[in-house]
Amino acid sequence: MIKDSLNNILKEIKQVLEKVDEKSVSDMILDILAAKKIVCVGAGRVGMATRGFAMRLGHFGLNAFMLGDATVPSIGKGDLLVVASGSGETKTILDIVKIAHENGAKISLVTGNPESSMGKLANTVVQIQAPSKTKPINNFKSIQPMTTLNEQCLGIFFDGVVLEMMRVMGEDHDSMWARHSNLE
Repeated sequence: MIKDSLNNILKEIKQVLEKVDEKSVSDMILDILAAKKIVCVGAGRVGMATRGFAMRLGHFGLNAFMLGDATVPSIGKGDLLVVASGSGETKTILDIVKIAHENGAKISLVTGNPESSMGKLANTVVQIQAPSKTKPINNFKSIQPMTTLNEQCLGIFFDGVVLEMMRVMGEDHDSMWARHSNLE
């Protein structure tokens, strides 16, 4: 039954997101708010969740971009690369993290693997304790295929970060809506 499946998915998501460390999220928000420019990056379905977050950063009026868009500027000192990678080892994303690091940008990483190659380069790490392609989490096995649970948790996590940023920044639905594209 679909309702049983949905309830089981929601239980898994709650189980993972209850373990997110508040301090690391606060540190990531401080990095975002201090950055001159923010570039977000993630691959595959993780990238889709990250793209939604980049859009919301723009709705805050922040100078935010998603890697792959034609308007992404160079980044360096004073800028931030927000990275989502369940494994922290995805080769193409790791190469981007290395380039940002070499150019002096700060790196905020959301991952299931803080000890990863990306984790070692990041200034801030938020751990989402869902199984990734390279790291099981304390014998926890999702009922869902592949890394679906991580991708779902990431989207909801980023929406939670947006709510926290709204509180910190004094933003509300109307102030953010006023910055939404009017070309549709």
